[in-house]
Parts: sequence; structure tokens; C-alpha cells
Amino acid sequence: MKSRSEKPRPPFRFRLDAVSGVPVYRQVIDQVRGALATGALIAGDQLPTVRQLAVDLAINPNTVVRAYRELELSGLIETQQGSGTFIGEGRLRNAGAERERQLNQIVEETIARAGAGGFSLDELLAALRAAKERVRKERS
Repeated sequence: MKSRSEKPRPPFRFRLDAVSGVPVYRQVIDQVRGALATGALIAGDQLPTVRQLAVDLAINPNTVVRAYRELELSGLIETQQGSGTFIGEGRLRNAGAERERQLNQIVEETIARAGAGGFSLDELLAALRAAKERVRKERS
């Protein structure tokens, strides 16, 4: 049962970036991981069916199957036959050094993409701070 002070969370929506160069299945995985990290998705939340997500994103269902399979193998989602696919109790499993390596890779890629788009590092930092505030407000 939810307490009265608990604010309902907006529904999570998948979005694809066709020009990013990142494979679609990887974008789905990254979005689930990101949503878990920000609290947009929590344990027990139901994900769209393979068919529904494929239709929503206008992609091949096999792409969704691949993404869901990798998420399931990492323990982040659980598929219950006949019931659907849900966020599991598992946590993002990255050991210290690997976690730091992945974060540094994300930072370097983000800086490179911002620079390629003509944005300065200061503009990127300001946008990140604004995003942090939006997430903080959504959680409260």
C-alpha cells in the first residue's frame, strides 16, 4: 500500500535516437539501466511486452527480445510466463573498477558528442545540473 505522501511517478517511456550510432537494443538496455539509476523504474514495475515495445518504437521484435534477454541475464528484469516482464530485485552489478571505467567512458562519449554538436563543456555541465534538478524535483 502506498502512503499518502508518496507522489505517483510518471510512466516511463522509451525513446530512440536514430542518429546516435548506438544499436537500438543497446539503447533499450541503457534506458532501463538509466531509469533504474534515477528511480524512474523500481522493482516490480512492469515493462511493455516485446510486441508492444516493438510496435511503440517501430522496431523488429527480435531487437526487443535481445535487449530483454541481456537485461534478464544481468538480473535486472524477470519474465514471468503469462504475466509479463518486470523490474527485478537485482541491482546494477558492477565492481568498483569496472563501474568507474564505464562511468569514465560515458563521460568521455558525452563530452565528445557535446563538442561535436558545438557545445562547450560549461554548457554541458549546466545542462547536467539542470537535469539533476529535474530528477530531484520529480522524486520529491
